[in-house]
Amino acid sequence: MKFGGSSVASAERMREVAHLILSFPDENPIIVLSAMGKSTNYLIRAGEKAIGCGFDKVSEIEELVFIKELHLRTVEELGLDGSVISGQLEELEMLLNGIARLKELTLRTQDKLMSFGECMSTRIFAAYLNSIGTKARQYDAFDIGFVTTDDFTNAEILEATYPSVASKLYNDSTNDHAVPIVTGFLGKGCNSGEITTLGRGGSDLTATTIGKALGLREIQVWKDVDGVLTCDPSIHAGAKPVPYLTFEEAAELAFFGAQVLHPQSMRPAMDGNIPVRVKNSYNPKAPGTLITGNRDMTKALLTSIVLKQNVLMLDIVSTRMLGQFGFLAKVFAIFEDLDISVDVVATSEVSISLTLDPSKIWSRELIKQELDRVAEELGKIAIVKLLPHRSIISLIGNIQYSSLILEKAFNVFGKINVNVQMISQGASKVNMSLVVNDSEAEECVKALHYDFFESGEVLEMDLGTSFSNAKIEAAIQI
Repeated sequence: MKFGGSSVASAERMREVAHLILSFPDENPIIVLSAMGKSTNYLIRAGEKAIGCGFDKVSEIEELVFIKELHLRTVEELGLDGSVISGQLEELEMLLNGIARLKELTLRTQDKLMSFGECMSTRIFAAYLNSIGTKARQYDAFDIGFVTTDDFTNAEILEATYPSVASKLYNDSTNDHAVPIVTGFLGKGCNSGEITTLGRGGSDLTATTIGKALGLREIQVWKDVDGVLTCDPSIHAGAKPVPYLTFEEAAELAFFGAQVLHPQSMRPAMDGNIPVRVKNSYNPKAPGTLITGNRDMTKALLTSIVLKQNVLMLDIVSTRMLGQFGFLAKVFAIFEDLDISVDVVATSEVSISLTLDPSKIWSRELIKQELDRVAEELGKIAIVKLLPHRSIISLIGNIQYSSLILEKAFNVFGKINVNVQMISQGASKVNMSLVVNDSEAEECVKALHYDFFESGEVLEMDLGTSFSNAKIEAAIQI
């Protein structure tokens, strides 16, 4: 059972989560926790401020004061002794003092800094369970076998993790039936031996990794929404829970911006064929979303609409592409050399269109100098246009009915006078991606959601009907 930051954001929420866990007395759950609330964001900002605040001003950093007050207040309200986290708070302030002295915040130090959120939330929660008579033991993931690459802030879990974690947790459980409380998001670099983090939302990946390592019956991911939704509820209040998803659908949703799940978290569950259930800790009676290897797709058309905003689109044009081999390899070799991943790609005889995500929510940030370098290197072999302020709208669903999905989508775009600048359907059997201007994106999502999920029209359609290319071309020309 994994609980996100909002689920453990206060003493009251921790009591609710404890009650929830105790409602499964025969399940022997393993608990993975995120940091309390937005603690990770506060820790990063505290580190950034420490660079320029001066050694003698570290204790006055607003974000550090907030972190201390939040955790000490939670400890007090839960009736615990302050010693539960006093060592962590002292170490945190010492680290910030070091940053202030060096006037530098490296990615390695940032990972160490971010780790305090999970390390404190798990210590508090384990102590609380023990105080109410439920035996619990706190574990730091980096001490129980989570071995990663040394890519600080975006590390990848290595295969050696699985037997190590399984051995540690299994052996402890046979000797002592304490509830394991494990830090999410964290690992240890295979070469450096330093603390690493798995990227934002990495606690989901921690949970599914443990699930695969131990061959668990089910992985539950508890959030603050009623499962995976048909769109972002902050964009459209009419978003509805999706009752069932496949692993592939869930992975595509996560990659293209649905922040309910970490993009890589589906792989361990898929490999172990372990169902993942997404539930709402604020509304535990809601059925949530069940994610499995397969589901009945005979009546499924569209599952969800995902929006990723503020992406950069590149148009790469060269007549040298025509009839030549190796041109695509040259283009993507440039991105490989610069360690930059590409989101969406579309090609024609003489051009390539692709998108990059400058914010890299799940990865490192793309800084302006890197983008300039991309344009410079690509400019040696083609004419390049950098088109910022674009959005990717991903339609996740039954792509064997892609003609029907595209026809309906382009009818919607025609009604609201939006021009689609790029379409991509890759090897995935569940996703089509469309690129539009940022300024039009949210209106598009609302209109698409109405047509696919609220008008009732799709439910009455015969999904066995085939749609001709001519109809699609007509739709595209709207």
